Amino acid sequence: MTKVAWVTGAGKGIGAAIAREFGKREMRVALSARTASDIDHVADEIRAGGGEALAVTCDVTKPDEIANAVARIQTRLGALTILVNNAGMAGSHKFLDHDDALWHKIIATNLDSVYYVTKAVAPMMVEQNWGRIINIASISSKVGAKYIAAYTASKHGVLGLTRALAAEFVSNNITVNAICPAYMDTPMTDGTVANMTQRAKMSEADARAYLAKLSPQNRLITPAEVAHVALMLVDENARGITGQAINVDGGMVMF
Repeated sequence: MTKVAWVTGAGKGIGAAIAREFGKREMRVALSARTASDIDHVADEIRAGGGEALAVTCDVTKPDEIANAVARIQTRLGALTILVNNAGMAGSHKFLDHDDALWHKIIATNLDSVYYVTKAVAPMMVEQNWGRIINIASISSKVGAKYIAAYTASKHGVLGLTRALAAEFVSNNITVNAICPAYMDTPMTDGTVANMTQRAKMSEADARAYLAKLSPQNRLITPAEVAHVALMLVDENARGITGQAINVDGGMVMF
């Protein structure tokens, strides 16, 4: 069976790293993001390495765009067998005067998108009686922290959805798992650092050092480490792993 994968939020960071690794292993890879230039660049890299890639511009908070993306992927690459829900955003705010628009934007981007995209793709996997769904969550899906109520709620939701779908699709040979990274060396963390320098009056170096020290390994996690776990989960030998939330955090959260 030809493996056809869709990686959302694939223009940068974790998504780009996963898409590149999939492309090296003879998978047909669809990459999506809202910015065409980002995914075009990653798709070109995959093709240059001998892989097959399709860049699809898509806002995964909008069901009509998702439907169009799925149709295009199926026409060009075939029925999807692997889905990586990676698209997401971060944001922080004190709760007492929390901005409602920020709350809804984070929930839509991080949680609603996983619901919409998975709902669109799952029927193909059920029909083929095989599939792999990987949701990129966060250690914030397991623990809470101040000033990130919306982000924490969204990622807890992703973990709950992961477990529910794992139970629902287990008889269809579809595994559903979450990967839960700590702070990453990615553009998303660059945004967090910028926010810290503005609000906490910290230097960029001090902000990065603060985030690194949250891990017992005193470092930021790299996208390659998350991509490694994703590769493991799509392998046939990982068929016994479902409904799990695998931390990639240097020992920060041990459950």
